[in-house]
Amino acid sequence: MTQPPLRDRYAGLRADLCAASAAALLVLVAVLVGRHIQDTRRTLFVHWPPLLAEWDPHVGPGTPAAVLVAVAVVVYGPAVAARLPWRGLLLAAWAAALAWTWSLALVDGWRRGVAERLTTRNEYLTVIGRFHDLPAALRDFTHHIVSGSPGPWPAHVAGHPPAATVTFVLLDRAGLRGGGWAGAWCVTVGATACVAVLVAVRALADERLARRAAPFLVLAPAAVWVGASADGYFAAVAAWSVALLALAVTGRSVAWAAGSGLLYGLTCYLSYGLTLFALIGAAVLVAGRRRPRPLPVVLFLAGLAVVPTVFTLAGFDWWEGYRLLVTRYYQGVGGIRPYGYWVWANLACTALITGLATAAGVRRTGVSLARRRAAASAESRLALLVAAALVALLVADLSGMSKAETERIWLPFAMWLLPACAFLTRPRGWLTAQAALALLLNHVLLTGW
Repeated sequence: MTQPPLRDRYAGLRADLCAASAAALLVLVAVLVGRHIQDTRRTLFVHWPPLLAEWDPHVGPGTPAAVLVAVAVVVYGPAVAARLPWRGLLLAAWAAALAWTWSLALVDGWRRGVAERLTTRNEYLTVIGRFHDLPAALRDFTHHIVSGSPGPWPAHVAGHPPAATVTFVLLDRAGLRGGGWAGAWCVTVGATACVAVLVAVRALADERLARRAAPFLVLAPAAVWVGASADGYFAAVAAWSVALLALAVTGRSVAWAAGSGLLYGLTCYLSYGLTLFALIGAAVLVAGRRRPRPLPVVLFLAGLAVVPTVFTLAGFDWWEGYRLLVTRYYQGVGGIRPYGYWVWANLACTALITGLATAAGVRRTGVSLARRRAAASAESRLALLVAAALVALLVADLSGMSKAETERIWLPFAMWLLPACAFLTRPRGWLTAQAALALLLNHVLLTGW
């Protein structure tokens, strides 16, 4: 790719800085307005709006490791990503993402940062004892979603299809019991999401852009919430669904289509809102540059049918579950939190989990789409993928079913905004900003869910 004239590069950098500044301003306004609403009306139900967090400046055992990982990725990340063999890069990215996520989680200590995250009253592990008879629990699942029903599920269990809870039930039955193993599962699997995104970007765009995106995927501020929340695990499953679809439609092997369908079906039974990943899948088909062939479509649909068939035969009705979830949502704080604030404050949460570099990258994504015909170049194909993720996120936002806590809930979408950073010049400067934001958030706030 030829370098633009020096004057154009400086103009692009100024525009990037303006986009990052706009994102920072959005966060500041969300904080100030949110504090006013919460202090006067008490309707936000978060103590440090727009995040669900507590003001708690602290350091912990993970602090030295987090700083060390951040410095290493900032200083060496771009060069290492450019030179490593491709498979070595994927392994290194996963290892670095694991180190980054674990160290951030351990800033809060083992118990508070990992082992107790999934054992609080709203979480999945509190209901493990009610799943001794798994088929019976699935048949009865929808009877406990609405508040006021006999033995209503905790908020997170009621708010998701049962595959989310079943995951932790199966871990328990495999002998991996308790919050420590559950947290380790979410961190370990969640860290693979960056690898899946790299695979997809290489398949759909090119290897050069994937290598440029790699350090940003590793050093994402989103890692603060990946460790250790179930949504980090959801993000990885959804990401691999997209990655396998990208491999299938670009001719690597049509067999990947079956795996993609299987994981997309699982994604829909982990979180109702992640059905919106169909929009990202559609972008993959457009960017794949090949005419649709019957066999991959058949394999995808066959894979897609597996998880819904299993849960339906077991007695769980997805559509009924979603209908009852909407009722439950408006019975609780979701019916009180003001849509007029959260519809834009949610975007401030997104700016925090993706970082200022991503705001600049999204600006360049828009420029790429405006200048080039869709799918005409590697840059345009990557821009199409990022734009699809942004559209999916905005649809989720406008639905009103994600008022607050989107710094966690929208992790699956956030992973697909981060590759926009591949368009940026001066990567070390932007990486420094990403690392500084994550370290600041994790050390001055106690995040929760």
